[in-house]
Amino acid sequence: MDKIVIEGGIKLSGEVQVSGAKNSALPIMTSSILASGENHISNIPDLKDIKTMGRLLSNLGADFHFEDNKVIIQTGSINSIEAPYDLVRTMRGSVLVLGPLLARMGKAKVSLPGGCVIGERPINLHLMGLEKMGAEISLKEGYINARVKRLKGASIYFDMPTVTGTENLMMAACLAEGTTIIENAACEPEVVDLANALISMGAHIEGAGTKTLRIKGVEILKPLNHKIIPDRIETGTFLTAVGITGGNIKVSGSNTEHIDSIVIKLKEVGLDIKYDKDGIKAKGPDRPKSVDIKTMPYPGFPTDMQAQFVALMSIADGTSLITENIFENRFMHV
Repeated sequence: MDKIVIEGGIKLSGEVQVSGAKNSALPIMTSSILASGENHISNIPDLKDIKTMGRLLSNLGADFHFEDNKVIIQTGSINSIEAPYDLVRTMRGSVLVLGPLLARMGKAKVSLPGGCVIGERPINLHLMGLEKMGAEISLKEGYINARVKRLKGASIYFDMPTVTGTENLMMAACLAEGTTIIENAACEPEVVDLANALISMGAHIEGAGTKTLRIKGVEILKPLNHKIIPDRIETGTFLTAVGITGGNIKVSGSNTEHIDSIVIKLKEVGLDIKYDKDGIKAKGPDRPKSVDIKTMPYPGFPTDMQAQFVALMSIADGTSLITENIFENRFMHV
């Protein structure tokens, strides 16, 4: 069995380059389904989920090639509508093929993500939106079965913001007849990155990064050529690590506009953080100070940084209150 051995008690020092954002790469990879041709995506992180998504796209009939943090996806050969449980169970993001498949092929058969119950995460919001756009959807033996002649524009309101729900419906709406309006949409940078990728393919999208998205459907999209944004969670993780160990580090390749909520809290903890044209310089404190954290949708404090901050607060001076507002069971790491 593989294992990682960590020798603690050493202050971090040196420079690290931030990878591309996984949570941007996965939906943008699925957006390639919307076009027929050769798609090029760069700054892809070398992660298991990326390879799983590649296997899923290959299973649909696409030709997938990943090398040197770049993927080439030939989608002209897509001939299947099924995302099987064996692939989807290992990655919840696999549900992102639902909207693009339905928009392009008129049919989709997608296993429920991770075999989860519908109400556990807001997959029901994906289905509600697609039904409003005219899709007929049934659930049978753990699969979402959807069909439609052509999706039609609709007005959709999310009771709660959902990143993958916003992404799924935004992709589906690009090939729908008419205009789709999504209210209470997710505002995360990864959603904006997907919107920018879709716009480069010929989609008509307004409002990315705000609570209201307006998508005017088109007949056809062209293949994409896109560079993935830097991973804000990886950036925050490196900065939090130097808060735990002390030392001096430089983080290169990040987008500082995407990490305000993280940096504000880290400065409260006692980190000395400075931006320059080459990256982010961070110096850890002798001992971190305690702070309270409440996870919130972007631009609030990200839920994906909660576990790192719990570790940081475990050695802080004082008492911290960490409140998780996004996902259930997010304290299992404790």
